[in-house]
Amino acid sequence: MWFWILLFAVLSIVIYWYSRKQPFPEISGSFAAILLFIAMILWLATSAPRGGGNELFPAYLASIIGGFAVIFGVIKMSVTNDDVVVAPFGGILFCIGSITLLSERWSDAEQIEQIGSFILASALVILEIYLIFRGLIVGVQAISWSKSGLRQISRGLIHGDNGAIAHFEKSWDMDEQWINAMSHAALALIYEKENNETSRMEHIVRLEKIGGWGAVDESWVETIRKSLDLN
Repeated sequence: MWFWILLFAVLSIVIYWYSRKQPFPEISGSFAAILLFIAMILWLATSAPRGGGNELFPAYLASIIGGFAVIFGVIKMSVTNDDVVVAPFGGILFCIGSITLLSERWSDAEQIEQIGSFILASALVILEIYLIFRGLIVGVQAISWSKSGLRQISRGLIHGDNGAIAHFEKSWDMDEQWINAMSHAALALIYEKENNETSRMEHIVRLEKIGGWGAVDESWVETIRKSLDLN
């Protein structure tokens, strides 16, 4: 039981640390809170008068929670581009829980079942390697920082490590120049609001090199202007 308590607790701490580096930290932060809560419940179960119950219960719990986290995380990572932490760490939980359940009856299983279990476990590990590569190595997409930058403007958070300027300055993509145009346009408008002509012109010049204001969707410019009350 203590292995599972430590697993949930350590993953919770690591996920929370990674969440601070995300444009939308509340997503992985909520997942970290859920894992910490489960770790506390399992810890309380160890001191229960009747013991911890089924010894495989934590493995089932890890498989279920991890499976749902992978599905949710993949959607956030590949569709909405909001988070890259939940999927790989949910995958770790899912792999450990599932492989534990598969190995539990390994000695009593027939050869065909053992081969099937080995193939399934290998597939899970390969999937997890992909999730780690896609999420933690490739990292946050530029569009995510752009979206969070707009949200920070609407919140009135412009400066600082978690302000709109810092987020837009991270939203560069060498393959998607339209994202760069959106970021330069947003930064130029922010500095226009602050009457910082030097910085505004710097981003205007960079914007002109990749197509100028014509390369930026009018709705994006209008949204930024409304958020900054420039109209």
